[in-house]
Amino acid sequence: MTYTSPWMNPELEGFRDAVRRFVSAEIVPHQDKWKKQQHVDRELWHKAGEMGMLLADIPEQFGGSGGTFAHQCIVFEELARAGDSSFGLHVHAIVAHYLLNQGTEAQKQKYLPLLATGELIAAIAMTEPGAGSDLQGIRSTAVLDGDTYVINGSKTFISNGYMADLVLLVVKTDPAMGAKGTSLLLVETANLEGYRLGRILEKIGQKGQDTCELFFDNVRIPADRVLGGVAGAGFIQLMTELPYERGIIAVSGVAIIESVLAMTVAHTRERKVFGKPLLDMQNTRFVLAEVKTEVTIARIYIDHCIGLLIEGKLDAVGASMAKYWVTDLQCSVIDRCLQLFGGYGYMLEYPIAQLYADARVQRIYGGANEIMKEIIARSL
Repeated sequence: MTYTSPWMNPELEGFRDAVRRFVSAEIVPHQDKWKKQQHVDRELWHKAGEMGMLLADIPEQFGGSGGTFAHQCIVFEELARAGDSSFGLHVHAIVAHYLLNQGTEAQKQKYLPLLATGELIAAIAMTEPGAGSDLQGIRSTAVLDGDTYVINGSKTFISNGYMADLVLLVVKTDPAMGAKGTSLLLVETANLEGYRLGRILEKIGQKGQDTCELFFDNVRIPADRVLGGVAGAGFIQLMTELPYERGIIAVSGVAIIESVLAMTVAHTRERKVFGKPLLDMQNTRFVLAEVKTEVTIARIYIDHCIGLLIEGKLDAVGASMAKYWVTDLQCSVIDRCLQLFGGYGYMLEYPIAQLYADARVQRIYGGANEIMKEIIARSL
């Protein structure tokens, strides 16, 4: 059975070819360097901006490339298939969508063109030492003082945190109001008094992706930096935009599974065991038959979700199902395929080993999979 994603067309195929060439030339050769320095080079952001990859699904009036989610989806798929775990484009695109859908006209006009060119690199800061998937547990505060907000608190596990020029910061502007007292602030980090970067954190995988701690000590920003211009709307904004984030995690997961299946089939065809290809052994064939079936089912559902994202109709339940099921499957498939590489699968010089290390966080960030199940269960 040959399956073609229903959202693909010749124009998108041409865009995919261009993205694939860019990834092959500008991203794949530098992975080892970026892992050692724990972040990509800023030059990559500028080149990706010139190529039109950064905000592929943001309207041209705001500096984006004017495509649909299909275009941005292709970027995520090609990064995943190349085995990239360094370029924090996903978070950057997520922040752009918060701005597009929730920002004021002035905020969109100011920030989106700079995100599109890579002049500004974006991060979103939700997680704190005592609050992860439970966003109502956020303790960082922003107190209104005249025409400025005074921010105090800390964030951790922030992707793009080390390089971020613009941080979409989750804070409590009215702690007494619970979720209704949550706001999102647009924090420009350059020369910002009281703002401090912590260390780049050592992770199991994704070592080229800068993930760090952020500290805010009486940081002052203009009051007009509240996303959307209205304090207290942050929790609703988060719930509205999280399906996009969870959808792209699932999109990347499927692309990685497809890549892992292809590399494992190629390996088992070449690897000889007892005088014949490993692929000729029944256990190998059955494992890969299972994986092929599972990834085909996953692809069909994710293509359905991509269609909904293109139309702006993917809801929290659908996105949660995609995120939890695909990322669980991603870890399971990579583990089973790694076994077929034998001892080589445990060596980091083999891509399957790196993919194994990189995959584990997929079940945690974007909302832990246990939270995804709770969201799904509420719809029963």
